[in-house]
Amino acid sequence: MIAWPDSERRVIADYVRDLGMRTELAGTVYLQILGSFQMVAERYAIIDQSTLKAWLSERARYWSPSTMAHAARVVDRFLSYLVGEAVIAANPIDVLRTDYQIRTRCSIWRALATTNPDATLAALRRPKPFGSVLGAMMRDHIALMRNRGYHYTTQAGWCLRFDRHLQAHPDLASQPMEVMLQSWRAARSTHNHAAECERLEGILAKALRHKDPALKIRRPNPKPLQEVARHWRRPHIYSPADVRRMLDLARSYPSPRAPLRPLTIYTMLLLAYCAGLRRSEIARLNLGDVELGACTITIRETKFFKTRILPLSESVMVELVAYIDARRHAGGSQDPGSGLFWHEQVTHRYTPTAVAWLLVDVLRRAELKPRRGKIGPRLHDLRHSMVVNRILEWYQAGINPQDRLPFLATYMGHRDIHSTLVYITVTQDLLQEASERFRVLGAPCLTLTQEGRP
Repeated sequence: MIAWPDSERRVIADYVRDLGMRTELAGTVYLQILGSFQMVAERYAIIDQSTLKAWLSERARYWSPSTMAHAARVVDRFLSYLVGEAVIAANPIDVLRTDYQIRTRCSIWRALATTNPDATLAALRRPKPFGSVLGAMMRDHIALMRNRGYHYTTQAGWCLRFDRHLQAHPDLASQPMEVMLQSWRAARSTHNHAAECERLEGILAKALRHKDPALKIRRPNPKPLQEVARHWRRPHIYSPADVRRMLDLARSYPSPRAPLRPLTIYTMLLLAYCAGLRRSEIARLNLGDVELGACTITIRETKFFKTRILPLSESVMVELVAYIDARRHAGGSQDPGSGLFWHEQVTHRYTPTAVAWLLVDVLRRAELKPRRGKIGPRLHDLRHSMVVNRILEWYQAGINPQDRLPFLATYMGHRDIHSTLVYITVTQDLLQEASERFRVLGAPCLTLTQEGRP
């Protein structure tokens, strides 16, 4: 058990030393930031939001907003460390996140730094999850489906959005469920929202039937889903030249504070295209999942609870070995359970969100996607491109792609080839190769049939 604040500041010194800073200057900056916070904390009996407000107000006179943001992150991690060491009862930021149902920590720090923190925090307050009149029913149904083995993540999101709508309109609490759903349908006019409302209505009908099996089975309305399918965005198929351009840009990605990051992004992009990995699969890869001798990687417990072992080509393995060597020289943990894509922050692992942000930024720098917005090619289109370009190579090598589709489905992590067929986009090159194959193999059969007629 340690005591803090301590007059000799040994707690802060030990904490900064254990972080293993790359440079002495970085450690000095951390000591200055945490020292300024301790000077304020010594004036308070407990560490709560009043302490944070006082520290932010005092430091704002000397530091710029960007410096304040960096210092806030340093203090936030230090407070979490103190909680882990049982020095303080709770991190005030975590308490505020729970009280106000705020998702991000930086939003709370920005609110505390304003002239009226209470009003700013009140404006950020989010409704309590499943706090509406139908909240208990939806929460129980989600728990039931998850106990049966379903992820039920997307469906839970639909229910939460509907729940927030009901809490924002308390007058609906006394209305029938159909009136509540009509109000939710009218909230937005997009095709995706209409399809979500149709699915949500099916979930609620299923939840009601679990409570009363005598209720009639609801007949679904296919029109909203058909409209979404009709307006579905066509995948963008990256050419090998596009992929090469992205890989070149990844190697030169500007990252002066994290020298390993360019090679990390390069390897992520390589696996996303050559192995067709999803961003979540990239983020969950561990060092022990790479078998250098067998030239394979193991993808564990992914979509639909599947685990698969993927063989990689020799060229990909060469790049992967080079990354693992660079990772070791950069000080990355050699524990087989540590993240393959390692960084020096607290978690020592890139999250799926961070993986997506980095790779999408490469797409923007390659001018394949606009600098702003969600329009243009997507990161997930790399999986589509992998499938299309693989089938194109099979055609060019004289291989019948139909015979290889079951293997491709397994490689992609699909349950059957029907899911893989969704990824097959007919491009001009693919259509030309298929036509040429038909000309060589199919056209002579038609000629023989016509000659055999009387």
